Amino acid sequence: MTAPWTPALPDGDAPIYERLVEALRLDVESGTLPAGARLPPQRDLAHRLGLGLGTVTRAYVEAEKAGLVSAHVGRGSFVNAPGAIAGPRRREGPINLAQNVALNWPAARVIGETMQRLRRRPDLADHLDYAPAAGLERHRRAAAAWLGRSAGFATADWTRLVCCAGAQQGLALAFGAAARPGDVVLCEASTFHGIKALAAHAGYRLQGLAMDDEGATPEALEEAARRTGARVVALLPTLQNPTGRIMSLARREAIVAVARRLDLILIEDDIYGAYAPGAPPPLAMLAPERTFHVSGVSKTLAPGLRAGFVIAPDDAALERMLDTMRAIAYAPPGFGMLIAGQWIEDGTADAILAEIREETAARVALARSILGEPLAATASPTVPHLWLPMGELDAERLAGRALRGGAEVTPPAAPIVEPGQVTGVRLALGAASDRVELEAGLRIVAAALADVDERSRPVI
Repeated sequence: MTAPWTPALPDGDAPIYERLVEALRLDVESGTLPAGARLPPQRDLAHRLGLGLGTVTRAYVEAEKAGLVSAHVGRGSFVNAPGAIAGPRRREGPINLAQNVALNWPAARVIGETMQRLRRRPDLADHLDYAPAAGLERHRRAAAAWLGRSAGFATADWTRLVCCAGAQQGLALAFGAAARPGDVVLCEASTFHGIKALAAHAGYRLQGLAMDDEGATPEALEEAARRTGARVVALLPTLQNPTGRIMSLARREAIVAVARRLDLILIEDDIYGAYAPGAPPPLAMLAPERTFHVSGVSKTLAPGLRAGFVIAPDDAALERMLDTMRAIAYAPPGFGMLIAGQWIEDGTADAILAEIREETAARVALARSILGEPLAATASPTVPHLWLPMGELDAERLAGRALRGGAEVTPPAAPIVEPGQVTGVRLALGAASDRVELEAGLRIVAAALADVDERSRPVI
């Protein structure tokens, strides 16, 4: 820069130091302050703006907390590159292809600014009190709006929505309202391991359903329901975990027809719905009178943002969920949904999701270029987990060889409910810190896959 930075403070009632940080952020985003630019010494800037030195010093400190600048003793404060602000960090140990988590750096870049914005909200202190058992009305309305915007659930009813500490707790509330310990619960032959963990903890008996390229089949559902007497069905219709399959509209309507004919209760885990914006409508739109709809933001905005929600099919089911919430937690936590709700209301959530979708699509393309045909076809270009179908023994061999090579995949036994039906290896794409690390992990898997193929050939 040819002249010292002299910001124009935005109007408003916020403290001057906060407005100075906002001016800095705006100038960084516009390019007025390019990456690497050195900010004026605090005393000089205070003199030119007619401010107290303490005000400017606090603004610089807050800007560093927000990731806008980096301060170096004896050298000054320098503007961070946009890609370096709260960027991804690599963990120690094997490359992580096992955890199905959302990319966290899009949210990390804005969390500091969000905290500053939340400090100015007049209802901030309200979140220190116990919330109603279903959550604060503002949060519930925001969650319903998010389901409509991100996952096509246009009829989401906030009055039957319960906020909770993540979608896993939402599943627990739904299961607790629909089933009793000892009951048979139907699910896909391979399913989300969190459903298995919940069933083991609460004493439900899982029965796996045969699957095809769209997920559980209506024929398998009807046969298993008649044979076992089960009344509860837990399904992931969109980007099924672990296989990534999506039920067509016709398949969803067939599942609903069986559920109505046999009076079954559906528990729909739609946590990945936001990754497939073109997917058919949720089961809860097709059969609202018998479907618990579970979702959240930890898989789409940030893993540590434990803000989930579950919509009950009727008032009686809602009351049963609220009884459970009061018994296990008294009330949902307020601050996770405070952040999520702020992002939903001001559009930040949409921007984070768009960035995550774009990066996920690039990661899917990278995985396909390295692993090729062995990968199952993907139902969405932005699926966050990929499926390598193979027998159980080969899957265990692949997992072991990959781990010895330095990459950890999802344990092959983790999703299996019915052995021998749907088996393989799930590759989660979101935990790797960047595409360089992801590529290294995928090449380890490719080498392990080649070794497994060689070992599996018959020898004569």
